[in-house]
Amino acid sequence: QVQLVESGGGLVQAGGSLRLSCAASGLTFSTYTMAWFRQAQGQERNFVARTNWIGGTTYYADSVKGRSTICRDTAKNTVYLQLNKLHSEDPAVYYCAAGESVTCESNEYHYWGQGDQVTGTS
Repeated sequence: QVQLVESGGGLVQAGGSLRLSCAASGLTFSTYTMAWFRQAQGQERNFVARTNWIGGTTYYADSVKGRSTICRDTAKNTVYLQLNKLHSEDPAVYYCAAGESVTCESNEYHYWGQGDQVTGTS
């Protein structure tokens, strides 16, 4: 059974940083594209970042490019998302996802975590 478990969310001050973790089990982690999506209240789920299983190439949404880093630790079966200089649009539920394709499309990802809430404070 595949499980993706996010952690690291919570209250974050505007302009601050957060580091989310996603621990994967039940799949061959090194052969999956791992991605982060987020969904703010009342909005659709949007792509944030991904890291491909081929060479670990990364790709970011324009909204976080330049202030975000996604990386994977294959030895720990864990993918991380570092997000700096938090903007007002960053608070959301952040989801970890795993898929076999290299894509930003949420419907191409087979496995999802339960989500982790990030709440902004002024």
